[in-house]
Amino acid sequence: MKLQHYLGGLEGLDSEPLNFEKQIFVEPWETRIFGIHVAMMGLSQHLSDTPLQYPLKSIPTTFKSTWTWADLRKGAEAMNPFDYFRFRYYEKWLGGISGFFMQEGYITEEQLDARTAVYLEKPDAPLPSVSEPTIDEQIVDYLRRGDPAIREVDYQPKFSVGQKIEVKDVLSTDHTRLPGYLRNRTGSIEKVYEGAYAYLCSTGPDGLGEPMYVYSVKFDPKNIWGDMAEGNSWVYADLFEVYVEAAK
Repeated sequence: MKLQHYLGGLEGLDSEPLNFEKQIFVEPWETRIFGIHVAMMGLSQHLSDTPLQYPLKSIPTTFKSTWTWADLRKGAEAMNPFDYFRFRYYEKWLGGISGFFMQEGYITEEQLDARTAVYLEKPDAPLPSVSEPTIDEQIVDYLRRGDPAIREVDYQPKFSVGQKIEVKDVLSTDHTRLPGYLRNRTGSIEKVYEGAYAYLCSTGPDGLGEPMYVYSVKFDPKNIWGDMAEGNSWVYADLFEVYVEAAK
């Protein structure tokens, strides 16, 4: 993630007390935006190309795009960092999903503004309600079976248990799965996970997209935080193969 989305390992962030929200949903509208996101994932067109081969072509939906957790994260990470900290969790979801629908041409900014004005004036106005059993069945089937990430590849892992590696400092633009505080740090391979893992979408210059092996990497905290590190401890991180290279 970019800096504002991965604060782990950074010091000096505890000047203000943290407020951990214990409720999953605080406002009623948050349940609806969560449901919209789930429906978009269940109708994502990439599902027809997964090993489970969902029958998306036969589903009577006008949603013809690919939408995954990674696409949701892209929307949040595209925000101005100050806005990111200003908005609540599901407000970020709402902004990302709204922007996606405009980007994909499902709705224009003018249409969105007009509909928003209606509900601002009449908050109790009824919401659109459409029932399509085939779509509902597809979404429920997706929730039950999911989208397995493991894929078969015709090559072996580049690294083995015990091997020393160095974490790359790859360019990240839209989205990355590499923690910032591990960049340029050295560690050792603790475990090679079985099978290759396909990430949800291409993340651009940092290299994720095609299936690849994932490693559990062990780091000495002193190599990350120096004298501020606590003793008798280790840091473990699961990293995609594209993020590591043999230690120099």
